[in-house]
Amino acid sequence: MRVALCAVLVTAGLTVAGPSQAAPAGAPDGFASVAALGLSGTTGGVGGPTVTVDTTDELLTAIDTVGPMTVQVSGTIAITSKQGVRPNKTIVGLGSTAVITGGGFDFYRSSNVIVRNLTFTDAEDDAVNVGQQSHHIWIDHNTFRRPVDGSIDIVRGADYVTVSWNHFAGTDKSMLIGHSDGAASTDTGHLKVSIHHNFFDNSRQRHPRVRFGEPVHVYNNYFLGNELYGIASTENAGVLVEGNYIAQVANPCHSTGGYADSGPGRLVQRANVFVGSGPCEAGGAVVEPRTYYPYTLDAATSVPGLVASGAGAGRL
Repeated sequence: MRVALCAVLVTAGLTVAGPSQAAPAGAPDGFASVAALGLSGTTGGVGGPTVTVDTTDELLTAIDTVGPMTVQVSGTIAITSKQGVRPNKTIVGLGSTAVITGGGFDFYRSSNVIVRNLTFTDAEDDAVNVGQQSHHIWIDHNTFRRPVDGSIDIVRGADYVTVSWNHFAGTDKSMLIGHSDGAASTDTGHLKVSIHHNFFDNSRQRHPRVRFGEPVHVYNNYFLGNELYGIASTENAGVLVEGNYIAQVANPCHSTGGYADSGPGRLVQRANVFVGSGPCEAGGAVVEPRTYYPYTLDAATSVPGLVASGAGAGRL
């Protein structure tokens, strides 16, 4: 099976190496590491071939291939709209100059996928859309610039997702969890997401905006100059906000008052540092993430240095 697959890939113009025995340096933590839904965690393309792509056709062929695969992105590749990614893939940029421009990745009932070390620019819709019961997705060390819509959406019953060490550089709608106030039946009990060590760098809103998800664990992130708000917990979502450094954000948190047309959510905040920022609206109880996974919290005062120097593409 692997020999036949490799032969197809060679004729498609891809550079194929041997089977990948391990993910690139580092391993997922948070919800992407949790054993659930038939998976022991998120391993991506481990066990499959490694291919290097530097054209649009090569990339689209690789992410649409059935079976495990590590896809190494070289240089700048232009795509359109949102392109589907099949399960069991690691998509990782080579070096510090791998760019996906014009479009993004879409997860539709996909699972066990790692997206790392890429810069997404000028996506005509969402840069990364995790939807339709997709699960065990790790989005790590990427940079997001100027998507027309969201940088990352996690919606429609998606679960067990970790978003870590990303740089949201002046983005507008950074991260949506739960797409609609009318999605209670599909989203309640799902949308378990860990969000840590991200740099929300003068991005405007949705860091994240949450409906129904619980727990959504927002920890050790650096919020800087977020114009509209930091975090919004709505529609009975349960969000734990801890150990973050929040600077120059007039509205760090919405929860008990809801947000826009969405009803109230629950939000617990602890061990955060607020500098030149307004109060964090908090209230209610939230399921503890420690019931799912262990984690070590960095001191909030250390977060700006850690995150500004370590988040984003090219910093693996």
